[in-house]
Amino acid sequence: MSNFVQSLRLWFAPQRIRDEGDTPDYRFSLANERTFLAWLRTALALIGGGFAVDQFLPDLRWGWRIGLALALLAAGVLSSLRAVNHWVRCERAMRRGEDLPVSRFPTVLSLAVAIVALAMVVVVLFGWEG
Repeated sequence: MSNFVQSLRLWFAPQRIRDEGDTPDYRFSLANERTFLAWLRTALALIGGGFAVDQFLPDLRWGWRIGLALALLAAGVLSSLRAVNHWVRCERAMRRGEDLPVSRFPTVLSLAVAIVALAMVVVVLFGWEG
């Protein structure tokens, strides 16, 4: 738990990361930052998709519309939180000369998006009213 708290503190004080290990090649730090930004773009797309489902599909049955919208919004929130967590974990690992951390989150996110997409296929095939 203390490792999680330490990582969480680094979210808001990233300059403290410099206290750990050695400075990595700047190209690796910049690549880590680009990955962070890619996660944020993914989060924004998911959030936008959630709002689009809610706002532009008013004829869709309420339960389907809210369920799909909330699933996309939740995936967007989790992706944005994961972005900063992944950035911190990778930056720390690079500074310490450790292997980069692995994660199941990309798999979970992919499955969640696939489930929402399949639900949308059902909606399209069987009509808006369910």
